[in-house]
Amino acid sequence: MPSYEPPLKDYRFILHEALKVQDETAIEGYDELTEDFTGAVLTEAGKIAAEVLAPLNQTGDVQGCRLENGVVRTPDGFRDAFALLREGGWPSMECDPDYGGQGMPALLNVCVATMQTAANMAFMMYSGLTHGAYSALHAHGTEAQKATYLPKLVSGTWTGTMNLTEAHCGTDLGLLRTRAEPHGDGQGDGSYRITGSKIFISSGEHDLAENIIHLVLARISGAPEGIRGVSLFVVPKFLVNEDGSLGERNGVVCSKVEEKMGIHGNATCSMDYDGATGWLVGDEHKGLRAMFTMMNEARLLVGMQGLAVASAAYQSAAAYARERLQGRAVTGAANPDGPADPLIEHADVRRLLLDQKSFVDGGRTFLSWVAMLLDAEKRHTDPAMREKAADMVALLTPVVKGFLTEEGYRLAGQAQQVFGGHGYIEETGMSQFVRDARITMIYEGATGVQALDLVGRKLPQKMGQPIMTFFEYVKGYIKANEDDLTLARHFLEPLKKASKDLQAAAVFFMQAGMKNPNA
Repeated sequence: MPSYEPPLKDYRFILHEALKVQDETAIEGYDELTEDFTGAVLTEAGKIAAEVLAPLNQTGDVQGCRLENGVVRTPDGFRDAFALLREGGWPSMECDPDYGGQGMPALLNVCVATMQTAANMAFMMYSGLTHGAYSALHAHGTEAQKATYLPKLVSGTWTGTMNLTEAHCGTDLGLLRTRAEPHGDGQGDGSYRITGSKIFISSGEHDLAENIIHLVLARISGAPEGIRGVSLFVVPKFLVNEDGSLGERNGVVCSKVEEKMGIHGNATCSMDYDGATGWLVGDEHKGLRAMFTMMNEARLLVGMQGLAVASAAYQSAAAYARERLQGRAVTGAANPDGPADPLIEHADVRRLLLDQKSFVDGGRTFLSWVAMLLDAEKRHTDPAMREKAADMVALLTPVVKGFLTEEGYRLAGQAQQVFGGHGYIEETGMSQFVRDARITMIYEGATGVQALDLVGRKLPQKMGQPIMTFFEYVKGYIKANEDDLTLARHFLEPLKKASKDLQAAAVFFMQAGMKNPNA
């Protein structure tokens, strides 16, 4: 069974030498990100990842989730592990202090989440989706909705979900059929009856929390056809009384748990809504605007998953390559006293491992930089810098999602390759990494959808301002480092050439897109 070693030294380098967070005094909260503070948080988070979550990863894969009398039972150990996270306050790290959160920067939360996801991706999906539901309600909910749901979501006492997909519609949400009818019984609380079925709902039903808060897309009677007529509703599993206690069971049940290729430890559910009581979130027929708050966060989360699984697979592959004796190095025996040399002495194995290491190291830094931009968008003291950071986050979200998942899956496969035939055997755990990583290229918008978003929406956004901001950043970096001859030869010249290629591609899309979209 694979183990997990938290990359604490790598994160110290990324935070304090590469990104130099301690110097970013214009971003609120960054003055607290000292090496001692970040080291203490990441050390404790890494200990949970290594000692609690990683040992449950294969358990979750083998046991999966099972539906029993309307309740989904999670794998052995999941409930205790979730309680440990809740008691330690880990779900509340980045959340608003007004609702019980700790108010820490997104950057630190992303570092913690990446380590814990590397240890057990399926398990961490329960809290990841909860944070997304928190964000959507925090941005678009009424004050009453925030007071009712946010403290419980922040603490992890309740969890959250995102209910979009239906059997006949995935990406094309304008086709959805789930209905919302205003209550006609004189309740006067603005509630609706939600009726319909959703599929592929991650964490849709489980035994980890006392209540599950579903965010559901549905169409109000008489709404316009297509995407313009979709609204968002908050639908709790158990209704909530005025004093905050749990009331009667709502009209929503899990009818099926999917048997999947991977992420067996997370309950992927079919959810049936039979006149369930729900409340509108945001404006009528503007559900996508509210849901995209959660969806964009989920896309960044899924990109992180691709990176995290690849990093865990790489750790296992590197350890195996150092220990496994196979053949002799072509340059002569590296282990003359043994019957064979370690796999790592073979050039092709080193190529596979260095390819993985390059992606993992670069991916961690890239994702951390995007998280830093998220903080700048919300916390920078200069409004102009907040706007520039927001443009960059919008531009880079499909890149995070598309690139980190495609490469994460490919390199998890390369890690499996290092094991040879043993990588194809379930007991080594390499098969699980490959199977778990595969979904990241599909859910929250498949890779092609990310490409459409990047080219169709983000390139022309604000007359090309976000992509020009990116090019300015690259140009500024090259200019600032041009006197470093070693850096210039090995990195800046290739970067300059790549930037010119990307500019040419962007110009082509902008010029040809209107005339011939299929181009």
